[in-house]
Amino acid sequence: MLKKFLKEVVGSIAGKQAEEIVDLLDSSKYINEFIIAKKMNLTINQARNILYKISDYSLVSSIRKKDKKKGWYTYFWRIEILKSLEFIRNELQKKIKNFESQIKSRESKVFYFCERCNIEHTEENALAYNFTCNECGSVFSIKDNSKFIKDMRRSLDKLRGDLDFIDNEIKHEMEKSEKKKIKQIKEEEKERKEKLRQKKVLREKLKKKEIKKIMSGKKISKKINAKNKKPVNKIGKVKSKKGKNKKK
Repeated sequence: MLKKFLKEVVGSIAGKQAEEIVDLLDSSKYINEFIIAKKMNLTINQARNILYKISDYSLVSSIRKKDKKKGWYTYFWRIEILKSLEFIRNELQKKIKNFESQIKSRESKVFYFCERCNIEHTEENALAYNFTCNECGSVFSIKDNSKFIKDMRRSLDKLRGDLDFIDNEIKHEMEKSEKKKIKQIKEEEKERKEKLRQKKVLREKLKKKEIKKIMSGKKISKKINAKNKKPVNKIGKVKSKKGKNKKK
């Protein structure tokens, strides 16, 4: 049912031929404009003209990517469901307001018409023409608006039902959008914590390496000192190279 509304809106903006584009566009991923043109059996310029017209009402969005080999940009398009629903809701509200105004006018005012020419006039116009048709000279008759009002009320009820459906769809899309935002925030927070953890691990590794380096330096220093230190016998005499003891 949602596609039906979208097609009606797109058709009213870009013409009947443009309705097919609703079946090709997706709300979760972007579609290559050349694929859209091919499937609609249109030239790329014709497809773009339709997309640009719809884009003026924010019903679709696009991104562009540069072809590394050819050097030109290709646009990718997707339908914006929430904005489209809000646009449909505004259009329905305008229609409902118009129908309510017409019903009120028919119920509170008297209308006249020429039975021969089937031309309708308000009471003010009928009075200006002296209740006589200026086309054929026939006298005006009072128009019975009961059937018209009944049909208008039926149409009004349908419009209100459509508006309820669209309101529910908007609520559903907003909930989806909110859940998506919450999920994204959680993922970003998780990623932030992971980066902090990795930094902490890296700092600890560097600290350990530094400590190890310092300790290694101390060991080397001890070995050098031990190597350079002259050996001393038990009674405190330094051993000579020839093996003879000398008094200190």
